[in-house]
Amino acid sequence: MWKDLIERLYPDAQFSEGVSESALSTAGQNMGVHIPGDLQELLRQTNGVLDRWAVDVIWPIDQLVRDNSTFRTFPDFKELYMPFDSLLFFGDNGGGDQFAYVVEPDRHDIFVWDHENDSRQWVAGNLEEYLRRRLASSGDEWYRSD
Repeated sequence: MWKDLIERLYPDAQFSEGVSESALSTAGQNMGVHIPGDLQELLRQTNGVLDRWAVDVIWPIDQLVRDNSTFRTFPDFKELYMPFDSLLFFGDNGGGDQFAYVVEPDRHDIFVWDHENDSRQWVAGNLEEYLRRRLASSGDEWYRSD
């Protein structure tokens, strides 16, 4: 379902081999966060999605674990930013902004974290809406409010 949707929306998308159930389970345990069901389904079909510029629309599972762990534990981030414990990052814009689910409380909403001002702005009600909006755009205007 997810690969078909993405291919219809964005024929230039790049896919890779999907991840196993054990890899998903291990990733969630390592981060101490439940990976939302729709993201798990997508990752079972493809371990990440790249656009034509090799920007991660959806991160591969190893980057998802690595970057979320860094956001939660890097000491300097605690001084610079609001806590990231309520977010599960899964993609980026290639320029520093990161896309995330709200996992505390458990929601399907997708937010963008602006790395320059530490703002967190709603961008989509779920993963499908995120993909539709993101893949229909050629830049960052789809989520920028300025």
